[in-house]
Amino acid sequence: MAFTYGAYTACLQDRSLAEALDVLASAGLTGAELNTGGFIPSPHAHVDALLASEKERGALRSLFADKGMELTGLTVSGNPLSPLPTEGLPHAHDLRRTIELAGTLGVRDVVAMSGTPGTDPGARYPAWIVNPWNGIDLEILEYQWSVAVPFWKEIDALARERDVQLAFEMHPRNLVFSPLTFEQFLDRVEPTNIGVNLDPSHLFWQQMEPIDCIERLGAHITHVHAKDTAVLPGAAVRGVLDTAFDSVPEDPAQRTPTGIGHYCSTWPEDPAWRFVALGEGHDVDYWTRFLTALAAVNPDLGVNIEHEDAAFGKVEGLERGARTLLAAAEAAAI
Repeated sequence: MAFTYGAYTACLQDRSLAEALDVLASAGLTGAELNTGGFIPSPHAHVDALLASEKERGALRSLFADKGMELTGLTVSGNPLSPLPTEGLPHAHDLRRTIELAGTLGVRDVVAMSGTPGTDPGARYPAWIVNPWNGIDLEILEYQWSVAVPFWKEIDALARERDVQLAFEMHPRNLVFSPLTFEQFLDRVEPTNIGVNLDPSHLFWQQMEPIDCIERLGAHITHVHAKDTAVLPGAAVRGVLDTAFDSVPEDPAQRTPTGIGHYCSTWPEDPAWRFVALGEGHDVDYWTRFLTALAAVNPDLGVNIEHEDAAFGKVEGLERGARTLLAAAEAAAI
């Protein structure tokens, strides 16, 4: 029983899987997490081919063995509850296929998002209710839960059948985005095979303390993304729920993709927060305490760096993050 330290390979999708694993190994990491659908393409895991062919599955296993790496998770982050025809049904399909693939490969962890329905049966777009002090917003939330509960009961049963553990990333713009909303999910769905992917970056962003969240969630934490956030001086006047962004740049060369056909809006010059390479927002001492808190609630976790800091190159950012994570692991003796 021990932690496996690796990285999510989405930031290396311009390289082959073999090349991506070499990058991780050279940084001292021993695990990798592959994307299998949802918002992000999956060049490192060809799901249809892997499901159809034991030869393909054997080749994937052999590649990981040859590189001295462990496949510690599959990620299918999307919005399976979305009313958008380009999101809801396709992402739900990707989720089901990923669970099937994980079971076939013997991979325990599947990272997913809880999703966001629309406001009502006729809604065209998903709607994230942030602070429902208004009674109408509570009515919307009740409708959204009425969509989410039967869907996730079905998915939980599928995960149980395949002996797979789903882990929700508590991500803003989803029904489950905090420990309390996960507890609401537990009360309503009563899952056996759905827990939490503890990604501290989204908690920092919301001004939560990840270590307190770890203590509250306990053994429900089944997977970890090692990702950092810096809350910046702009938060003093913008707040962390700032909406003063500009539209996606017209020039395709200036766009930052956030998924298939989705791009990041133009950020303010003085943003309230931004994702940073591991160690750029919080030092080694913090991550040592973070890992120690995790080990106290679950001693057997895949801890994977997720690099999304545009200030550094893909390899440079991963290497910086790996140095921080491995130094913290050494200090924590985990």
